[in-house]
Amino acid sequence: MSEPGLTTFDGGFSAAHALGGKQKAAILMLAIGREQAAKVLKLLHEDELRDISVAMSSLGVVRAEVVEAVCHEFTKNFESPEGLVGTYETTEDFLRRALPAEQVDKIMDEIRGPAGRTMWDKLGNVQETVLANYLRSEYPQTAAVILSRLQPAHAARILSLLPEDYATDVMMRILHMETVQRDVLDSVESTLRSEFISSLGRSAKRDSYELLAEVFNNFDRKTETRLMEAMDKRNHEDTEKVKALMFTFEDIKRLPHEALMRIVSEIDREKLPLALKGASETVRNMFLQCMSKRAGSILMEEISALGPVRVKDVDTAQSEIVATIKNMANAGEIDLAENGGNDEIIP
Repeated sequence: MSEPGLTTFDGGFSAAHALGGKQKAAILMLAIGREQAAKVLKLLHEDELRDISVAMSSLGVVRAEVVEAVCHEFTKNFESPEGLVGTYETTEDFLRRALPAEQVDKIMDEIRGPAGRTMWDKLGNVQETVLANYLRSEYPQTAAVILSRLQPAHAARILSLLPEDYATDVMMRILHMETVQRDVLDSVESTLRSEFISSLGRSAKRDSYELLAEVFNNFDRKTETRLMEAMDKRNHEDTEKVKALMFTFEDIKRLPHEALMRIVSEIDREKLPLALKGASETVRNMFLQCMSKRAGSILMEEISALGPVRVKDVDTAQSEIVATIKNMANAGEIDLAENGGNDEIIP
């Protein structure tokens, strides 16, 4: 059973008396210091660790008199003049001193929940127009730090709303970003937290070229061409590196038949006619080779029945299929680095 979170306690012993055992244990771990707590945590069972971690992460601010009351149950010689703060970060730090990294990651993921409660998770739910307007007044380096920690699709939508020169500057800074100092990242998180969200955050290191390649994969064709050309004027070598890492719908022709067979079984078949309407004949034929003659005939009829279509709609359909392919690659189901022998010239 989960313990209720604490914000502020008044009344010392009376408030402490209302606490559950898990909360008291969490307060005690914070009170005795990280080194001593680490020794205790090593002796606990995994279920006990999880219970204490959940309680600790939701403590919030605990008044000094409550700390004293809890510790009085263990020793009469304890006295603390100040309160304690229990957060995701302090909880994680305690656990990392006592447990293997893999076990800590598992516990913290359970605490935060499947939907994610980190600062950057919350920021990912902020409407792109709101974030774009906010970033316009920030230094390009700050914007680069923020966008590098968002999902590529979200970052792509935000960049497309920014002025071209500014967006190009931000992209170049993403490519050449050094390791961000902790105090700088803390400052950025603090500012974002005060303006958008209230939960604490964590960051993940990503390859800057791969990140920007994924961002470009999520642009519509017009925005992709515009920003790619602008970036190419700044640095042709960087642009070529990003292009090499991008996976577009036409890159399907690089994949072997076996991989495409698996892809066909996973994609949304309703999107396929529209996606192939704007595809090259080579890619279209590759899909047809993965189907029975009857299914292929039906697909061609569906493509013909579409008539004229908007490029925007084709881009959307192709992007959804590419997203499915990328997810399959990330799950290890297919290898996008494979070459299906399609380098020969087709007359």
